[in-house]
Amino acid sequence: MRRDLSIRTFSAMCGIVAVAWIPAWAQTQAWQTSAKWRRIFKKAERGTLTLDADGVEFRSPKFNRRWKYLDIHTFDLSQRELTLLTYENRPWHVPGERPFRFRLTEPMPPDAAAQFTNRVGKPVRNGAPIAGSAAIQEIPAHHRAWLGGSNGLLRLKEDGIDYVSESGRDGRSWRWEDIQTIASPNPYEFRVTAFREIAEFDLKQPLARDVFGKLWDRLYAAGLNVSSAHGEIHP
Repeated sequence: MRRDLSIRTFSAMCGIVAVAWIPAWAQTQAWQTSAKWRRIFKKAERGTLTLDADGVEFRSPKFNRRWKYLDIHTFDLSQRELTLLTYENRPWHVPGERPFRFRLTEPMPPDAAAQFTNRVGKPVRNGAPIAGSAAIQEIPAHHRAWLGGSNGLLRLKEDGIDYVSESGRDGRSWRWEDIQTIASPNPYEFRVTAFREIAEFDLKQPLARDVFGKLWDRLYAAGLNVSSAHGEIHP
């Protein structure tokens, strides 16, 4: 009897500890941070940005707005910057859709960013990759950029491609839905043409041909009986 009670007590304690380790946003399906709504030629408006199961909301003393995920065309997320591009027209008959730019006090957690990406559904630019997710191969790489680029890990996965930088400021997580083309001119170069961007990498270790073939098949041959190894379409 005492042994059974001890086991129940231990199990309950483990459950409490497990819940304590679950991020608050995961328990409530919402994530929140203080943020500034940034506008051109106007003072930034301080408020609170919330992501929940239904959409994105920004509340401040002078401005309150809520966007359903259906009404968000795309977003661009970096470490502490979030730009929502909505289907709303720009004011004063300016062409194009209206963007809403926010400076986040706290970086969005990678898990929350992945959930945000899936809820929007459409191609986006997610700069918060999940570093510990399963990968087919990890390759140390240098991301080329005009201002020197960055060093990190190129992570090739079943559900997409991630780049995790050493500084955390140049990361990217691409789902296959976000990728238009991939290329590997030689085993030490890799290029991703994705939604509104082209990312070029110098690989510090060679990319195996069979691994590139798997990526090629995943991107181009989904739903088709196509093999990159043979370059043929089979009946």
